[in-house]
Amino acid sequence: MKLPRFQRTIASAVRIEGYGYWSGEDILVEFSPAPPNSGIVFTRTDLPNVSPIPANVDYLIEVPRRTSLARGGARVEMIEHIMSALAGMWVDNCEVRVSGVEMPALDGSALPFVEAFDAVGYEEQDRRVAPIEIRDVFELVAPARKRKIAVSPSELDALELSFEVDYGTTCAIGRQKVQFVLTPEVFRREIAPCRTFLTDREAGKILAAGLAQRATYQDLLVFDSNGPIDNSLRFQDECARHKVLDLVGDLALAGRPMAAKIVGSCSGHDLNVRVVQKILALESM
Repeated sequence: MKLPRFQRTIASAVRIEGYGYWSGEDILVEFSPAPPNSGIVFTRTDLPNVSPIPANVDYLIEVPRRTSLARGGARVEMIEHIMSALAGMWVDNCEVRVSGVEMPALDGSALPFVEAFDAVGYEEQDRRVAPIEIRDVFELVAPARKRKIAVSPSELDALELSFEVDYGTTCAIGRQKVQFVLTPEVFRREIAPCRTFLTDREAGKILAAGLAQRATYQDLLVFDSNGPIDNSLRFQDECARHKVLDLVGDLALAGRPMAAKIVGSCSGHDLNVRVVQKILALESM
């Protein structure tokens, strides 16, 4: 389906329980239907008298290795998989009520969220989306590891995504490249199942810092020189696909779907959100 389309929400409330990678704390998330034009909003149920946090780049805060938002005295961290599941399934309006700061990691992918939404179904609403239509061509580059993202108009009136990771010849991740035209069907089948990954060296540093003590090799993909440790791949290019998953979630912080062709190379959350900021700045000119 090309943009524009009608807005969607989920048909009824659904809950998911899990724990956060970084904190190890248990958390309950409840997704509820929301009216047209309300967008995605996070509400901290464990904090009294705090304002809801719109899922918008204006509320972004810098937290290493994960996308996080804050408003007033409340914040939510590692929202990218939830945002990706909502955006990938074209859920435009939803209240996300959470019992703590960090979203549950589950299996490291967006699939459990998609399955929860599928279980309750979707409701088409009587308002059309107001998509962001990219008319400019630009590229943002970060110096480390040839990290860059190029943005240009879509000839398909859709979100076209390409991504490449390149860990060289000495790492089992190697070089991977994927591309997709985003629809709920493509997201559910090709992107949502793909899990968080890192190298064993990166994992060692995180554990040494006292973080992620509850996570196991079955909760995400940790690569040594031979491949994932005590785990198996769902796709040979699962790492590049997960980078697309993250990119979809970060792009959703624009607050509206977009028609664009986006090509990423070795980028992370920091560069992804800079692209969102640039897109919104160009649209306002």
